[in-house]
Amino acid sequence: MTEPIRIGNASGFYGDRFSAVQEMLTGGPLDVLTGDYLAELTMLILGRDRLKDPSLGYARTFLKQLEGSLGEALDRGVKIVSNAGGLNPAGLAQAIQELADKLGLHPKIAYVEGDDLLARAAELELGTPLTANAYLGAWGIAEALQAGADVVVTGRVTDASVIVGPAAAHHGWKRNQYDELAGAVAAGHVIECGCQATGGNYSFFSEIHDLGRPGFPIAEIHADGSSVITKHDKTGGAVTIDTIKAQLLYEITGARYAGPDVTTRLDTIELSDDGPDRIRISGVRGEAPPPTYKVSLNSVGGFRNEVSFVLTGLQLEEKAELVKAQLERGLAKRPAEVKWTVAWTEKPNADSEEEASVFLRCAVKDPDPKVVGRAFSSAAVELALSSYPGFHAVAPPGDGSPYGVFKAGYVDIHEVTQVVVLPDGTRSTIEPAVETQALTSAEDAGLPIPLPSLASAGRPRTREVPLGRIVGARSGDKGGDANVGVWVRDEKAWRWLAHTLTVELFQELLPETTELKVTRHLLPNLWALNFVVEGLLGEGVAAQARFDPQAKAVGEWLRSRYVDIPEMLL
Repeated sequence: MTEPIRIGNASGFYGDRFSAVQEMLTGGPLDVLTGDYLAELTMLILGRDRLKDPSLGYARTFLKQLEGSLGEALDRGVKIVSNAGGLNPAGLAQAIQELADKLGLHPKIAYVEGDDLLARAAELELGTPLTANAYLGAWGIAEALQAGADVVVTGRVTDASVIVGPAAAHHGWKRNQYDELAGAVAAGHVIECGCQATGGNYSFFSEIHDLGRPGFPIAEIHADGSSVITKHDKTGGAVTIDTIKAQLLYEITGARYAGPDVTTRLDTIELSDDGPDRIRISGVRGEAPPPTYKVSLNSVGGFRNEVSFVLTGLQLEEKAELVKAQLERGLAKRPAEVKWTVAWTEKPNADSEEEASVFLRCAVKDPDPKVVGRAFSSAAVELALSSYPGFHAVAPPGDGSPYGVFKAGYVDIHEVTQVVVLPDGTRSTIEPAVETQALTSAEDAGLPIPLPSLASAGRPRTREVPLGRIVGARSGDKGGDANVGVWVRDEKAWRWLAHTLTVELFQELLPETTELKVTRHLLPNLWALNFVVEGLLGEGVAAQARFDPQAKAVGEWLRSRYVDIPEMLL
């Protein structure tokens, strides 16, 4: 049995805390430091970078972080693994080599490519996107590390793969050791988003003593795939069963969490305390991966613009109707999409002007930049002296800006050639999975998830209070869909939640979802439910005019809604 490998993560997105790489390297012992820089929106940003300069397309922040930290990592023997290569992992590897030469350092650098399918998009029936990248797995990373690489950069791999690859290399796992791989995926899914595992974006944040500057998470992954999630000593935040549970529910669907190397059974995860700021993840089961790779497809959808009018005082609805009619009448050509929203935040008899006001926003989209550019802006500005009393805007509208559209595609795994370029320049092809299994839900597989018993002596007394009094939530985006994971902290509350928070009640509490397809998934082992709301985000975050374009706060909206909760649970 090999010793556990200690993997820290220093980035959950492109723009995360710049100093985290140095903090993680110097904060305590590590074997590997990882960084996740890619999201659906990031791929669009990098695609536009590449259009301007073909030598770009990678996360330049990562290169700047290495400038002050590469020597430290080499001195401490810490391997660095990141997906910061984005659309150009070869370009990033070359840039790291040039940086190392300038610093007088001699790292062994490897990179993984093959995810970029843009040149074959039409052949693979993926349309004509700006970017087309398959979500690759961990085995290219593993081979690079086994070949002695100090730094490994990749293109689009799954977020957890930057953690699974080092664990697989360290423990010498085979590709059919699904339980071990699934355990590493669970650990990777927890730490991939940085401080979301240590108290960030956490429903019960007020219970955490020091959240001023949370520490980044660490996974100690054992040979059997079990792990302990922790953080460096003397750092802020906290690692608890609930902070881990919240992250496990982030951006998932049902009990089966599919990846290119293994399908992880989220309904088998067991969490237990292992000491202060140490939570053990065990019992995770895995199955063969699906026969297709998911493909991230980003396209330029058109152009958009917006203006926010401030309405103050009395007759707010009448004022809103007046300016709506005036603006739309003043447009020479109506944009393809015109969306009005109002944030009703005013207080009657308010003590301040801001509290007496609401915001009326008009967002427009069109394929033609001229339609949503100055033509729209001028029509809005021209109303300044001829509309409702108290007319003013938060900021004057400007030119239209391009927006992106995201959608997911799928291709057979044999259509993608994953290649790792080793430190000596050798190119090695990573074969696709030999064994695959079509993805089904737990219910479809004949594994029904029974509801817990709701045995009760009579009808309990209830009180109408916010759902968040006993329920935690974590929400996020997956393309045009949103997921809302909710959980409770004891078995009695779980029995109540599983029977009470149905799809019907969920839609009643969140009227914005009423006309959309909502699917509920049960995860009894986590005392949790996950709701997938299809189409809430339209064509994805880069196309959104929605108030919360990535659905990050939908869970908190749900927690703020009032329901009748048994007093014995409060």
